[in-house]
Amino acid sequence: MTVYFIGAGPGAADLITVRGARTLAASQVCLYAGSLVPRELLAECPPDARLVDTAQLNLDEIIAEVISAHEAGHDVARLHSGDPSVFSAVAEQMRRLDAAGVPYEVVPGVPAFAAAAAALKRELTVPTVGQTVILTRIAQQATAMPEGEDLATLGRSGALLVLHLAARYADRVVEELLPHYGADCPAAVVAMASRPDELVLRGTLEDIADQVKAAGIVRTAVIIVGRTLGAEQFRDSHLYSAERDRHVC
Repeated sequence: MTVYFIGAGPGAADLITVRGARTLAASQVCLYAGSLVPRELLAECPPDARLVDTAQLNLDEIIAEVISAHEAGHDVARLHSGDPSVFSAVAEQMRRLDAAGVPYEVVPGVPAFAAAAAALKRELTVPTVGQTVILTRIAQQATAMPEGEDLATLGRSGALLVLHLAARYADRVVEELLPHYGADCPAAVVAMASRPDELVLRGTLEDIADQVKAAGIVRTAVIIVGRTLGAEQFRDSHLYSAERDRHVC
């Protein structure tokens, strides 16, 4: 058997990849994060599949479910929201499976920041304006941030910042970024990206925190801050330039 860590995408059921849907349809056991994964995706599972909502399970209980399926010879679909590569808590699960000798594979998914950019109709990397995107969060009640990864330090780069798990602390985000980006820096918040109840807020560092409070957004949202959000006057990329020699690799 194999455990498949599957990225379910940001929220819309049809944003799971074809590979993810096929893997889900072939797995006898599905462990899913019920608070985040759309229930419509469970319809892709075999009719007799064992479905386990992990929202109230701790790590030991989740791994016990996987090992039980492994001993029964069943493939397991471990369904995570977004993409497993960022803020998914799969690293500790993989470590446990390595120790237990349980094989696993990873099926990537559409990350929340990509869905947010789509909702904003913006490219996050714009020629001559910004070519760097930093995915991060802030330390509050969750695991502490490593030294040197606080917002004040990251903000010195001037790069476009995408903050996960931070909507509840929008005031703090603004306070720490203002000295580096300025009050007029474009900012946006996308909550429930790609879902029917998606909410998009656009503004600047001066007013975005007030907008977040007024909208009552506290979770399932990303905050995006950076000059590329408002870029209009910029040089076309070299990729499609008429001056580019397309005979050179």
